[in-house]
Amino acid sequence: MSEQTIRKPLPTTDGDSQALWDGLKEGKLLLQHCADCGHVQYYQQSLCRLCQSKNLVHKPASGRGKIHSYSVVHRAPGPAFKGDVPYAVLLVELEEGPRMISRLVGNDFDALDFDLPVKLQTVKISDDVCLPYFSLM
Repeated sequence: MSEQTIRKPLPTTDGDSQALWDGLKEGKLLLQHCADCGHVQYYQQSLCRLCQSKNLVHKPASGRGKIHSYSVVHRAPGPAFKGDVPYAVLLVELEEGPRMISRLVGNDFDALDFDLPVKLQTVKISDDVCLPYFSLM
């Protein structure tokens, strides 16, 4: 009996998010900026969440932020993640304003605290996909 490989799910792309995934492959986190009201948003959508304008522009983020909240995961959410535990999930408040959920690079869990500065680190998980993770500064 052969052992079947269990793979982690990959993010799906669409017309609204393609620029985000392309930017991550180049090591950049692209945020949407509304040209009409100035609102900055993550995750990419077809409309500004504040004024519903379609006039959105992708601009690179600084890649810096601070930990708004975090949790250390000790129990894998599924078989594909068993080799990852423990790992830290972060809610990062970016310098530009939006918050995003991500993971911590490394396992320095004792150093984690609220408002700690973090910086973007893209992690290649396949030939086509890089994910936005963060490391402590």
